[in-house]
Amino acid sequence: MSLLNHILLRTISQSAARNAAVAGPSAVAGHGGGGYKTWKKLSFFVALPAVGLCMLNAYLKHQEEHGHPRPEFVPYEHMRIRNKRFPWGEGQRSLFHNPHVNPLPSGYED
Repeated sequence: MSLLNHILLRTISQSAARNAAVAGPSAVAGHGGGGYKTWKKLSFFVALPAVGLCMLNAYLKHQEEHGHPRPEFVPYEHMRIRNKRFPWGEGQRSLFHNPHVNPLPSGYED
């Protein structure tokens, strides 16, 4: 019985040593850790500049859209029909009315 236990324990320990050698360094904390340094560097040198570039792109697109004059008002009969007044204010402006881009049935406000 002791010979069988000895062979079994030796096989298990050799298997564990082989698996540890194959696995290499890990990104999890603990023995042989250090993967957090890689992720920290990636966060500062890749992720944050990428977020900054996306913000710059959105800002430039926003400026590009607001650089054009608004179109001339044409009172089409099929648009801006008010069959029932809105229940707030004087009843002509929608809830999310923007006076610069949303005309009333009579035209732009400013």
